[in-house]
Amino acid sequence: MRNLVLVLGDQLNRDASAWDGFDPRQDSAWMAEVADESTHVWSSKPRIALFLAAMRHFAADLRADGVPLVYHPLDAYPDFSAALAATIAKTRPHRLVVTEPGEWRVLQTLAATAAAHGIALDLRADRHFYCSRADFARHAGGRKQLRMEYFYREQRRRFGVLMDGDAPVGGAWNYDAENRSSFGARGPGLLPERARFAPDDTTRAVLDLVNTRFAAHPGALENFDWPVTRAQALTALARFIEERLPCFGAYQDAMWTNQPWLYHAQLSAALNLKLLAPHEVVQAAETAFRTGHVPLAAAEGFIRQILGWREYVRGVYWHFMPGYSGENALDAHAGLPTFYWTGDTDMACLADTLRQTFATGYAHHIQRLMVTGLYALLLGVEPGQIHAWYLAAYVDAVEWVELPNTLGMSQFADGGAMASKPYAATGQYIHRMSNYCKGCRYNPAQKTGDAACPFTTLYWDFLLRNETKLVSNPRMALQMKNLARLDAAERDAIRARSAWLGATRPAASTAACPPSRGSLQ
Repeated sequence: MRNLVLVLGDQLNRDASAWDGFDPRQDSAWMAEVADESTHVWSSKPRIALFLAAMRHFAADLRADGVPLVYHPLDAYPDFSAALAATIAKTRPHRLVVTEPGEWRVLQTLAATAAAHGIALDLRADRHFYCSRADFARHAGGRKQLRMEYFYREQRRRFGVLMDGDAPVGGAWNYDAENRSSFGARGPGLLPERARFAPDDTTRAVLDLVNTRFAAHPGALENFDWPVTRAQALTALARFIEERLPCFGAYQDAMWTNQPWLYHAQLSAALNLKLLAPHEVVQAAETAFRTGHVPLAAAEGFIRQILGWREYVRGVYWHFMPGYSGENALDAHAGLPTFYWTGDTDMACLADTLRQTFATGYAHHIQRLMVTGLYALLLGVEPGQIHAWYLAAYVDAVEWVELPNTLGMSQFADGGAMASKPYAATGQYIHRMSNYCKGCRYNPAQKTGDAACPFTTLYWDFLLRNETKLVSNPRMALQMKNLARLDAAERDAIRARSAWLGATRPAASTAACPPSRGSLQ
């Protein structure tokens, strides 16, 4: 064998650089299902099932195209390194070829395994993204701080997206101010049906396997209907552009009880598995605007998430790794509440978001940032624990995108390397953007007392705990001024109730899985 071409579970695209020069007479592809990838964080059943089902469909397509393939099914080997070592020993390839992985840990495993066997590792750039790692390094070089907005404008100019010459279409670079509407008291009304994909025989076999092999893991598979092939992903993209993108811009930050999908795309999993390319997604959204199908604020708001934020967080990940994963600028050490794995809480917003998460493997970006993420930030959860939870819970979670979003944007654990301020808010934000508070026993306007919303109590405690760290941040000036108005009695009452909520309790463990596996059953 000349080349063993490694196909990782989130690299399911035939136009990847690893395939350049592939010759089926001399080369072979290689794929492996290993339990370690589902247990190094305590992955949810929907996440495990999505990866395995997509991998098996991709493998079937390779075989149908006559591509030689070594495929290790689940539990053939305990981990990635062992599976690769076994294949190297049996096939004796001259070289390993792989597109650069999306996770530092996997990159180190590949390099170590190749070195241990004295075999060359041909690591190739990932063409899936608009911005290469080298491009981002050039962007970051010499800057005192990184900010997504400047990166986004650079990307727009470089690739000519939503541009009129050298000026942005419509005269403004973003329409974020138009992307913050709530549904009001009447709610979202009749919503378009999302694209759903009934499991075929291959996917059903995966669902049975996951329910058996990972029975103790959180989550449910009864309603699993995610796209697991490129054809399905293209259908999901077309349906979103046609039916939900027109209203996405206005309502992208809104939430509503028992409505997980709303106007969101739900394309991130397909993008992160590389069943879709960001270029085709961005082009579809821009075409919808240019042809008059969607308003500019909707197209721009969506494109900003793909061309701007998605590319930016990948750049941040590789720019700051490996030390980035250990950042804890706010010195947060509380334990992740057990209810994050069960949804068993009387806070309506968290209960709805968490139950939805494990029923579907999904929550949209505001539910993640301003419900689950906000509570962890205000409580002072140790960043490694909430990072591991996000990586485990969601079907679209791969580390290059999840880690910066969690540590940088959600938890401010990098001290502002990625975002300019903590996303800290009281329960009043959730009240304004949803109907969650209407059916909740807590009052978002109240700081202390039995009826006080924990978000609101913990918000003020967060400011008290971090006052010295945040007082010099110009974007926190108003919040610090409001904090200064609290008298000693209010401060004491806030601290006491926050301690009761767990804000000052040190973490029992920094493990990447829940306190005990038994609690998940």
